[in-house]
Amino acid sequence: MKTDSTEPGRGSTTLSRRRVLQLGLAAVPAVCGAQLLGSGLGQSTDVVRAAEPNPAGGSYDPSAHDWAFVMDTTTCIGCGRCVEACKQENHVPPEPELNRTWVELHVQADDWTVSVSSPQGGGHGVPVEEAVPAAAGAVRNAYFVPRLCMQCENPPCTWVCPVSATYRTEDGVILVDETRCIGCGYCLIACPYGARYMVPAGETTPKGVPGIADKCTFCYHRITRGLLPACAEVCPVNARIFGDRNDPASPVSVALKEKRVRAMKTALGTRPRVFYTGLEGEVD
Repeated sequence: MKTDSTEPGRGSTTLSRRRVLQLGLAAVPAVCGAQLLGSGLGQSTDVVRAAEPNPAGGSYDPSAHDWAFVMDTTTCIGCGRCVEACKQENHVPPEPELNRTWVELHVQADDWTVSVSSPQGGGHGVPVEEAVPAAAGAVRNAYFVPRLCMQCENPPCTWVCPVSATYRTEDGVILVDETRCIGCGYCLIACPYGARYMVPAGETTPKGVPGIADKCTFCYHRITRGLLPACAEVCPVNARIFGDRNDPASPVSVALKEKRVRAMKTALGTRPRVFYTGLEGEVD
């Protein structure tokens, strides 16, 4: 896929993901000691419970849920309300390049190449007239693509964390324990979806802790209380369909059954919990 910009909020780096994986694996014994390895680095099906929040006061049973998202690119209008709602709900820094969720405009040309733009993370809307080439005949298709953490069932971010700060909950959500994160940045580069950023120092930070990795949590503090994620709640066209796959009547279960959906970069074996309708060939 050809892009005209890097993914917003991810930051550039000169280290390859392969090199970071090598560094991370080499650093674990030295930094953490054998006791931090638990049942083995890379065993992503293991659930770390020590730092797992219990925001529902003990009434929430994570084993009873299987959360997932369907992003409908055929209805998304790129308004950016989801981005702004996420920033407000989760105290994401105001810098436009730092986002838990963002919206891209994908423009597919006649030669099947795809250009991607996301000015200011799409938080103020994506101006189609600026991103689509003037020669309309050169464009095969154009559509908006909401982006966020894919909440992988086989997450590479958890493999490389040398202190087990990033972990997968029993209901399938990847979280970051801010009390353990050392800000090494391995998880940022290991993530093939560019879904993480480092929290800068400032008055407004997620959980008030600068210098740690941050990412979408499906608004875990909301969904464990029976609420929708903030981005899904404010979407005016229901392009963000969220729910529990364990409930066959939930909106996401119905969407997965009735719509033709695809996940991004399935060849990597990450097994995302975020699915898309209307995507073209660039998903892999």
